[in-house]
Amino acid sequence: MARNIQSLERAAAMLRLLAGGERRLGLSDIASSLGLAKGTAHGILRTLQQEGFVEQDDASGRYQLGAELLRLGTTYLDVHELRARALVWTDDLARSSGESVHLGVLHQHGVLIVHHVFRPDDSRQVLEIGAMQPLHSTALGKVLSAYDPVAHSEVLESDRKSFTERTVCDLDDLEKILDITRARGYAADVEETWEGIASVAAPIHDRRRMPVGAVGINGAVERLCRDGELRPELIAAVRDCARAVSRDLGAGRF
Repeated sequence: MARNIQSLERAAAMLRLLAGGERRLGLSDIASSLGLAKGTAHGILRTLQQEGFVEQDDASGRYQLGAELLRLGTTYLDVHELRARALVWTDDLARSSGESVHLGVLHQHGVLIVHHVFRPDDSRQVLEIGAMQPLHSTALGKVLSAYDPVAHSEVLESDRKSFTERTVCDLDDLEKILDITRARGYAADVEETWEGIASVAAPIHDRRRMPVGAVGINGAVERLCRDGELRPELIAAVRDCARAVSRDLGAGRF
C-alpha cells in the first residue's frame, strides 16, 4: 500500500485550519492546533506562502489563505451550476436585505460556503468562500439537515459542539427544530453559533426536486431581529431568493 506523504498531509491540514474561520492565525496558534513544532509549522507556512496559497499580514505577522488558493477554488466554483445560477439572485438578496449572503452545500459533515456576497456597505469584511460551518447550529446547516437525508444522518451522528448558551445539542430537541424547519420552509440561527449574530436560510432544490444547497443571510442581531424575532420581510426575501434559484435549476414552483 502506498504511504501518504506527511508534509502534504500537514499542509492540507494547515489550509483547512486557515479556512475554518474569519480571523488570521499566528504561528503559535497554527502549530498548537495541529500538534506541530513551531519550526515545522513555519517551514510549511513559508512554502505555502511562496506558492501563493498563504499570505502573511505585515503588521501582525499572522497568516491567512492566499489569492492563489482562491483562484484555484474559483476555477472549480465557476463550473458549479448551483453557484452560477445563484449569482444574480444572491446579489439581489444582498442589496434588498442590506446583509451578507452565503450559499452553502453539504461537504465533509458540514456546510461548505461556495459563494459569499458582501454586505453592501463600507465595513471591512472577509471573504468566506471555502469556509466550513457546522450542520447543527447554523441556519444553512439546519436547512440542509432538514431537507437532505444524507445531511440529516450526518448531523445525528456528529459531535454536536456547543458554541454559545443558545446552541442546541440535544438530539431530541434538534429533531424538533428540523421538523419546524421543514414545516415553515426556513431555518434560523439567533446567536446559536456566534454571539451577537443571527441568520436565516432556505433550501434550494434542483430539477428532480432534490435539495442541493441552501442560501441565507447573516448579520448583527439588532439588524436582523425585531422584538427578539427574525424580521418577517427578511425571511420572505431569503425564501424568495431560494425559490428563484430553484426555478433556474429547473425545480419549477414551490
